[in-house]
Amino acid sequence: MLKRMLSRKIFVVLASLFAFLLLYLIPDSVSDNLLTDLPQELEYVNSEVITDTIYLLDSDNYLGQTMVVTNINNDDIEKKAKELINVLIQGGEGENQIPSGFKSILPSETKIISVKYEDGLIKINFSEDLLDISKELEEKMIEAIVYTLTSIDGIDKVIIYVEDDILSKLPQTKINLPATLDRSFGINKEYDITSSKDINQVTIYYINKYNDDYYYVPVTKYVNDTRDKISIIVDELSSSYSSSTNLMSFLNSNAKLLAVEQIDNALQLEFNSYIFNDQIENQILEEVIYTISLSVADNYDVDEVIFTVDNQEIYKSVIKTIE
Repeated sequence: MLKRMLSRKIFVVLASLFAFLLLYLIPDSVSDNLLTDLPQELEYVNSEVITDTIYLLDSDNYLGQTMVVTNINNDDIEKKAKELINVLIQGGEGENQIPSGFKSILPSETKIISVKYEDGLIKINFSEDLLDISKELEEKMIEAIVYTLTSIDGIDKVIIYVEDDILSKLPQTKINLPATLDRSFGINKEYDITSSKDINQVTIYYINKYNDDYYYVPVTKYVNDTRDKISIIVDELSSSYSSSTNLMSFLNSNAKLLAVEQIDNALQLEFNSYIFNDQIENQILEEVIYTISLSVADNYDVDEVIFTVDNQEIYKSVIKTIE
């Protein structure tokens, strides 16, 4: 093998010398013509793929979190917002970006009149065609707009206009809308209440599946439960979900939340060992990390979720990187 390597090196050296000799012997006029025939400009190709989070209707009429490829980087928030909302418009410019199993929700004739961003607030003005939607999807349409826009880094609040007027009430369901919307508006709402007292609003991320691909579905539940939201989240994810839906959780039913502590911008969660899918390697399923971390992000103002077992840090989830 060593001889073969030496022979290859000798061949490369001799070939290089031969090439230099040819260049030396070629007349200047010929070499000038060769250089002239070469392309004088090189086109720069940007190989970076930009993806963004968007909320689209799945086959069960849930708004699911999915990703689309976009053309605008994060420096231009207004253009980014317009591009993503165009994907939400049925038959719109971004329709070819929609992943299999999902569909847009905004009426096909909807036009974006203007978009203005300042200090965490985005104002988006639609044509009146926005309201040409079925009664069943009217509220979900607002949820899709709010959750999609607040997925963009830097946007916390949304004001929706229709023909320059703030949309304050949905025309068919008569639901009143706050002038300024954020994720407290909820998404895929479910009501499990028996009393008007002690109502807790908690958004929990479940898992759904299309073909072989999993994706996350947030459900805002209204319950008569005064416990901390994280306790409700873990209990819901560790119990079997309604058999009438396809929503799932991979959290072991024996997993228990033992303690919670907020340290600066991090929420530290102490679990028993059933949080692990592999107790030998001390590994937690990615789907379990994501369902808990995404749920925390929608209910707590923190940047990180720290998973611990026996007071040992097992995993740290940075919320910004998973949304």
